[in-house]
Amino acid sequence: MDERSIAEIVRRVIQEVQTVEANASGHVATCAGGAVPGGRDGVFTQIEDAIQAAYVAYQQYTTYSMDDRKRFIAAIRETSRKLNQQWAELAVQDTGMGRVDHKIAKNALAIELTPGTEELTTTCVTGANGLMMQEYTPFGVIGSITPCTNPTAMVINHSICMLSAGNAVVFAPHPKAIQCTLRCMQDINRALVAAGAPANLLTSVSEPTMESAQAIMAHPKVNVLVATGGPGLVKAALTSPKRVVVAGPGNPPVIVDDTADLSNAAKSIYDGSSFDNNMPCICEKECFVLSSVYDAFLAEIQRCGAYLLNPSQTQTLVQATIVNNQVNRDYVGQSAAVLGRVAGVTVPSTCDLLIAETDKNHPFVDHEMLMPILPIVRVNTFEEAMQAAKEAEHGFRHTAIIHSQRLDRITQFAKLMQTNIFVANGPCGTALGNGGEGWTAFTIAGQSGEGPCTPKSFSRLRRFSIKGALRII
Repeated sequence: MDERSIAEIVRRVIQEVQTVEANASGHVATCAGGAVPGGRDGVFTQIEDAIQAAYVAYQQYTTYSMDDRKRFIAAIRETSRKLNQQWAELAVQDTGMGRVDHKIAKNALAIELTPGTEELTTTCVTGANGLMMQEYTPFGVIGSITPCTNPTAMVINHSICMLSAGNAVVFAPHPKAIQCTLRCMQDINRALVAAGAPANLLTSVSEPTMESAQAIMAHPKVNVLVATGGPGLVKAALTSPKRVVVAGPGNPPVIVDDTADLSNAAKSIYDGSSFDNNMPCICEKECFVLSSVYDAFLAEIQRCGAYLLNPSQTQTLVQATIVNNQVNRDYVGQSAAVLGRVAGVTVPSTCDLLIAETDKNHPFVDHEMLMPILPIVRVNTFEEAMQAAKEAEHGFRHTAIIHSQRLDRITQFAKLMQTNIFVANGPCGTALGNGGEGWTAFTIAGQSGEGPCTPKSFSRLRRFSIKGALRII
């Protein structure tokens, strides 16, 4: 056995002893850089301790190989599969929003389709002048501000992406999703330590506040910020001098033209707009249908289970869900049944989506409601549909959807919208591997330009060059 192998064994033994000692004495994270007391599976009472512990863990993590990282990511996936349902149930219980079955589905997408270390390929170029090599390397400690709409799926997704890239993470959970976010993070931390990873690769505070989130944003040992949320959070994050990956709001429009397969369009829009009570940012939020197929489409989506509100019921729902030109957060993520009762109607138990006939200037079109209520707008021409969709999306450049058999129209709409996600002839989730091809991302960074984020999004690309050597042909 060579000296390097012996050193590796010694390092592992020391780490295991430290982990055992930490567990026995209040979970103290130790290394050559010092000790961080008070944590329990990554959760600390003070934000400074959480950041310092993540920094210590990151320093330790830099000594591990890419094969080690692969093993740790496999442990995250395995544990997440086992605990998926528990986390989904806790997310609904904690936030009071969404559906358990759809939370399970979102967690599963994050578990199975989030890219891992395999994406971080090395580029090597050789020529008469020598060799150039580029590799993806970590930033260090990442501050992740997570939403209440996808709390556990976001923790799974970020843990896989960010740890694949070699970083440690400090989470700032949304105030409405503290328990489920921390529980998911702690369970993953335990699985990582059991697989031989450093303790506290994921950290947070037991009682997150706006002040603790601001501390993460300002801390010199946090190298990158990843913020997912509404306009206020986006604005705050973008004022930071750090590198910032920002996933802001969306208000995805969907167009149904006169060549669409109406049965497929209605089913796709019903499934997409009702998914997890319309909380995912990619869900269809408003629908523009050409006049020549409007009535037929309206009948098709009702056959799928949608309940059509009359004008009086629609107005009653507007008054309850939009107050002072702001979405009433009390109704975000509530079911069609709850919203139906607010509107004064009892909808069938099989109904997951309310629909309303509106014009393009209606409040349900203008606001990102995050509720299973879909405004449907009659338009006379495809050009009118595109212009109305462009206005409703507000330039967020997040997501747009179309149902059409004409490739020229699909292309024209995609060029006009310039969104990070564009779907043709399927539900919104198609773009994230839910019934479509490709991988899953729970950070769709439109504001900062990364789009659907992967481990590469959380990596530094570094170049190594040597002149006049290592060209062997």
